[in-house]
Amino acid sequence: MKLFFFKSAVLFSAIAVLFNSPANAQGSDVDYGDILGQRVNTITTAVPFLMIAPDARSGAMGDVGVSTRPDANSMHWNPAKYAFVEQDMGLTLNYTPWLRNLVNDINLSYLSGFMRIDELQTVAASLVFFSLGDIQFTDEAGNPQGIYRPSEFAIDMAYARKLGEHISGGIAVRYIHSNLTQGQDVGSMETRPGRALAADVSVYYQRELDWRTTPANFSWGVNISNIGNKISYSDDINSNFIPINLRLGPTLSLDLDAYNSIAFSLDLNKLLVPTPPIYARDESGQVIVDADNNYVIQEGRDPNRSVVAGMFGSFNDAPGGFREELQELTYGAGIEYWYDRQFAIRGGYFHEHENKGNRKYFTLGLGLKYNVFGLDFSYIIPVMQRSPLENVLRFSLSFDFDAIAAPQDRR
Repeated sequence: MKLFFFKSAVLFSAIAVLFNSPANAQGSDVDYGDILGQRVNTITTAVPFLMIAPDARSGAMGDVGVSTRPDANSMHWNPAKYAFVEQDMGLTLNYTPWLRNLVNDINLSYLSGFMRIDELQTVAASLVFFSLGDIQFTDEAGNPQGIYRPSEFAIDMAYARKLGEHISGGIAVRYIHSNLTQGQDVGSMETRPGRALAADVSVYYQRELDWRTTPANFSWGVNISNIGNKISYSDDINSNFIPINLRLGPTLSLDLDAYNSIAFSLDLNKLLVPTPPIYARDESGQVIVDADNNYVIQEGRDPNRSVVAGMFGSFNDAPGGFREELQELTYGAGIEYWYDRQFAIRGGYFHEHENKGNRKYFTLGLGLKYNVFGLDFSYIIPVMQRSPLENVLRFSLSFDFDAIAAPQDRR
């Protein structure tokens, strides 16, 4: 029974976002609680699974990856990194039992691979699948309507090219399919799967240097992901933004000696979608509407804007002004240590402001690589007790096809 109600709540929350009204979607008609004297005003979007870190390596480093060493999972973090990947071909399989501390059948699966065309160009593709498991649907009277399995997936293709000795650019295109309602009516509204097309635009820079006589590599990356159309699940409701996101950050890697190396990475994220405004209310707490039946905004800006206007306006539309805009930034910091490029120890920290979701957690993980195969796993340690993210594990299995052609060269 506990499992049923939790999963139903997760699905209901996702569907409520899609109706895009102050009562459901943006959370702006709720009586804002105060955390340290500030309003709670979380930004919500459709298809948030696109923002979940899919691989164990980055998941062990505080969800960083925009400028880390290129690998087969670069599609999610920064497609431009593929231009500097060392292998000619690679493949990775990733699996995350999501929120396993609360439920046992919500999971995220991710498959990604790349192939170098020549010294300048690389192509890649990936598939991410998110399943909410089995959920019992009911009508308004509570009568069972059958057991369904809501799910979402995205298919990506990318092209990366070196633009110079130290810099590269990448572009990815993405098809998104979200089937949360399985065609069931929500209230009196007919629903359908939501679909969207999106693109990523990215840049990656790396350069070798000496850090106090220690051989080092400095890199940075920028990726604007999920630039695409809004998504809708019915003709009777408004469409919603997908999680357009700006990610940037640096990495410093140090070769301590012939066998030991260490890297330090930092990622900064900003959702490029409208911040929910505060709607005016009457004495009974109902949202006030104007003569045109539009909700009256007390603070902030109207979130029903075009994609371009939403992206550019996301930097100055928070009801709380510049202070709230800063709260919308999330940070990830990670460390990766390699011994003989065969054994890795990783750690990190992810931070989100209390008023914007309050995700705060440490991460740990290990990596093993032997010839063709690589195995990674990571573990989340939330700062808050009894967090839904508690006991989340990620697993990754990678294949280095270059090692098949030259098995004698372990390094």
